[in-house]
Amino acid sequence: MSDDGHALESGGLEDVGLPTGPREDPDHPGWYSWGDFPSGSFAAATGRLLFKPDGPGRGVCRIFPTQAHQNMGGSLHGGAVMSFIDMALFAGGRCAGMAEGHYVTLDMTTHFLARGRQGVPLDAHVELVKQTRGFVFLQGVVRQDGEACYSFSGTLKRIRDRNAPA
Repeated sequence: MSDDGHALESGGLEDVGLPTGPREDPDHPGWYSWGDFPSGSFAAATGRLLFKPDGPGRGVCRIFPTQAHQNMGGSLHGGAVMSFIDMALFAGGRCAGMAEGHYVTLDMTTHFLARGRQGVPLDAHVELVKQTRGFVFLQGVVRQDGEACYSFSGTLKRIRDRNAPA
């Protein structure tokens, strides 16, 4: 780690980090993923999550919305969008230089600026605003075809012990 809390150069990526265990996604060169989430898990409903560093203090995460992400009005369901943003806080935050550790979401605010639609990738641009010993403050914008659809901010709390398996 550098003095400012960012990961040191690794594989040509300066001042950024990657979440633990990713691999370059075989279907999306330049992007990383953990592969598919376990079948039946809540995370699996979001679909494959891609992520990559986007310069010092920034990361970007992507999903590919499908009909399963739609609401009854034909646009993306707010719950699906907020689930994606929550996951982007973690993966994008790590790509932005967030220190390794176990975190939980303390709060998250989302502003719905425009309707998202299926069939077009959603990109969450995540910025690491500040990290303290116990908290990480992040903000960003989700874009679709270059248009801002959602803005967000969130705080993650670092915890010492993970939950025990059920």
